[in-house]
Amino acid sequence: MRIALLAPLPPEQTGIADYAAHLRNALIELGLEVVTPLAGCLELPEQLKRLQAFDWRGVDLVHAELGGGRFGEFQALEYLRRAQPHLPLTATVHDPERLIWRRAKLFFPLTLLERLPHPLPQAAALLADPLTLHEERRLAKGMRRLITLTRLGGDCLRQRMGLRPQQVAVIAHGNLPIAPQALPPLAPLRLLYFGFIYRGKGIEDLLLALAQSLAAHPQCRGQVRLTLAGGTAPEMTFDPAGNYLDGLREQISALHLEDVVDWQLDLPSAQIPSTIQAHHVMVLPYRESKKLSFLGQMRGTSGALSWANACGRGVITSNARAFAEEVAGGNGITYQQGDTASLSNALSRLILDPQQAQQWAARAGEIGHQRQWANTAQRFAELFRDACEEPLR
Repeated sequence: MRIALLAPLPPEQTGIADYAAHLRNALIELGLEVVTPLAGCLELPEQLKRLQAFDWRGVDLVHAELGGGRFGEFQALEYLRRAQPHLPLTATVHDPERLIWRRAKLFFPLTLLERLPHPLPQAAALLADPLTLHEERRLAKGMRRLITLTRLGGDCLRQRMGLRPQQVAVIAHGNLPIAPQALPPLAPLRLLYFGFIYRGKGIEDLLLALAQSLAAHPQCRGQVRLTLAGGTAPEMTFDPAGNYLDGLREQISALHLEDVVDWQLDLPSAQIPSTIQAHHVMVLPYRESKKLSFLGQMRGTSGALSWANACGRGVITSNARAFAEEVAGGNGITYQQGDTASLSNALSRLILDPQQAQQWAARAGEIGHQRQWANTAQRFAELFRDACEEPLR
């Protein structure tokens, strides 16, 4: 079977790019041929030219990775829906209940609002949303399969897009086969934030909650450390509000956490497993975007959660997106997103009873083994075959 994969790939620094690269490699290991017509092409007009020049006659199925703001893949599927109507189209939707959430370009006269001060650009996106939603639904209904990473995401996507139940499948986030590693000694307790470091990840909440825990239990100050590890990029860490990393360092200083917090920025991929396994528990303090809440509920998951399972480590995570479903198997706990007191209580309980980390780690390791990419790719291959055999509607 020859699959055309429409997706970002490394060196792009996004979770979707990492996911697509692992899926591609796992499918190739199964014996499928995978071509990437848009690889390395970032400009929308150039992507369209590539699609028009590509020979689609030898392709059995097209699979795309869709996420919030990923216009290239959405545009490609729209083009293929019209130009290659007999070609089976499937996609993984990383940010359900929507496909891309907003348009690549607004139309006149809403374009006039884009240059004006906040909140007028956001109002323009909201005014354009009925058309965006219409375009998302039109594409979704023409797809053979849409895959989500969680059941909640699948249910929300099906309802919002108005899809038939058989159009939506759930395949959990795959992970690499990582050799098990016993937890390090529980003193000191080592906490880890892992992921891309930019505004919106809730790292400020984590720092404040940790400071509150240590203030409530000063005898534990030398018994806990926090590492902030992950990728950075200028477009992520610099924005109109200033340098995000400098802001975090200033907060650490103001909270007197300099002796507690370590940094591992731009972590090489090869060092990810050993870094995670050198810690006891991963903490993911994500917050959902207030701006997006006007357009719907984002019910995706996180590649960082997948890494925690792969490496056999438990998680304390906010209840944003569909994270509660991801730790329902006994591999961690959730707290109310944005509630630093709730997060502080969770951290305090763990600091006072670090044995919890061992229980979470054992269950995470079991989940990680079940979700290795070889198994995940097999499920995708079966789904692709079913989609190809399904008669055109």
